[in-house]
Order: sequence, then structure tokens, then C-alpha cells
Amino acid sequence: MDQQYTIAGLDLPYINEEDKLCRILSSALEKTGGNLRNNPTSLVPYWDATHFNLDKVNIFRDSTPVEQSSILQLCNYGLLEEAYFIEKAGVGYMAKMVLLAETTEERMLYGLFAADEATHLAQISRFLPTPKVNHNPFLNLLEDVVKSENKTVLLFVLQVVLEGWGLTHYRSIAADCQNPDLSSVFHGFLQDESRHHATGVTLFEKMCLSKSSQEIIVEILAMFLQMVQLGPQSVVAAIEQVKGHLSKAHKIKIFEELNTVNHSGSRLKLLRGLMHLPNAIAIVENLEVKGSFQALKANQCVLNRE
Repeated sequence: MDQQYTIAGLDLPYINEEDKLCRILSSALEKTGGNLRNNPTSLVPYWDATHFNLDKVNIFRDSTPVEQSSILQLCNYGLLEEAYFIEKAGVGYMAKMVLLAETTEERMLYGLFAADEATHLAQISRFLPTPKVNHNPFLNLLEDVVKSENKTVLLFVLQVVLEGWGLTHYRSIAADCQNPDLSSVFHGFLQDESRHHATGVTLFEKMCLSKSSQEIIVEILAMFLQMVQLGPQSVVAAIEQVKGHLSKAHKIKIFEELNTVNHSGSRLKLLRGLMHLPNAIAIVENLEVKGSFQALKANQCVLNRE
């Protein structure tokens, strides 16, 4: 097996729950509140239509209760599944950073951070049927970045930007979650994620950013920001999966009803703020030149797949 490929661990297999190794892991997780793969057989909607702005979308409001439930199931599953795979990749990333640590204290921190991510992964597993990675564009990008051997790139992209972004994201989904136990899990992530982010910022600010590292970071973040610019694609895809093929005009209308300009604009503003560190000004300037912080209009969010 290619070790580089497995660093993010998105496709790592599971062993039988009766295996002795699982029993040892379950015992180790008991004090953290994580139960190893105690997955539900089906997904109860944890977030209602307002979280996804579906209450503003005519085609959703006009759908039958069964169709509305199916669309919500898809949106809920996508949201929880993405969090699961982010935390799964986080275990591999933190383990890698243990080996890249340059001081005893840094190595100790990343050892603790790897444990945080393993705990988060176990806690999410309690609420999610066993997921199968679908390799969406964001997860593909995440998997590729984790393979990098450039510590500067790893710190800035994953801990400064994505972990910083994750703080706002987890706070939002925790606040809107209708299941008190799952809401508590996401609230519990915040202190850990804040510590991971602060460590990334602290270590990155001590670095001298090389031209080659800067170019790699700009290339990666331009791809990520484009995904943000394109708005809530997963919500539109869920509607189409349930309702059937949607024309370009119909999709534009849905993106308008989802208020995609404000949806993306607020996120792009947040991301720009996270990147604005003293030794990263050139990164922000390059991304501004590319137009990466500009929200797209609804008609620009429809992908050419017609």
C-alpha cells in the first residue's frame, strides 16, 4: 500500500468490531465520550430546512413532505459526512506533524492534537451510519495537501486557514443542531480546534516564507476559494437528486433564492481575514489579483454539465 496515499486515511478500511484491537480502542476512548463505530442504521435529520436556507427555496417549499424529508436527509448526511472525513484526515495530519516537529514541545503538542482528532472522529461516528468516502472536490484537495512534505504549506493551509475556518463552521452547526447530544459534541470541538489553529498561527509567523512555498499556497487556496465562491452546490445537488434534472435557469433561480452572493461573500471575507498575517501579505495580494475573494453571482455558480 502507498504510504503517501494513506496519510489522510480517507479510504483506510475498518476491522470487525469483535476484533480485540477494537475492544482495546473502545476502552481507551471511554473517558472521552467516543464509542467506536457505534453507528446508527439511519440518519435522523439533525438540522432543519432553515440551516440550509431551504425554507427560502420555492421548489423545496412546494415539494411533498416525503420529498422535503429526502432532501433534508441528503443535506444532513453531507454535512455530517464531511465533518467525519475532515476529522479522519486530521488524525493522519497530526501524526505526520509529530514527525515534522522541530522541538520536544512541538512534538508533544502534536501528539496531543492527534488524540484530539481521534476522539472527535469517534464522537461523530456515534451519529453517522458508516460512511463511504465519495471523494468530492474538497476532500480530494484535502487529501492532496496532507501528502505535502512542505511544512510551511501544511501549517498555513491546514491549520491557519482550514482550522480557523472550522471554528466558525463548527460553531454554526453546533448552534443550529436540533439534537442536544450532537450539538454538545460540536461545541466540545471548539476549544481543541482553537488550540490547533493558534499553534499553526504561532509556528507559521516564525517562518520565512519562500517564493516556492508562497506559489504553492496560492495555487491551493485559489482552488479552495473557488469552491467557496461557487456557493452551496451540495444543497442544489440534493434538490436535483430528489426532484430530478434541473435546467440551468432553474438552478440559477435556486441559487438566487439561497442568496448565494451573501452566503459566499461572508465566508470569503472570513477566510481573507484568517490569511492576513504579517508574513502572508503577498499570499493575500496574489489571491486578490486572481479575484479569489469575490463572490459569484447566481448565474456564475451553475456548473457547465448541461
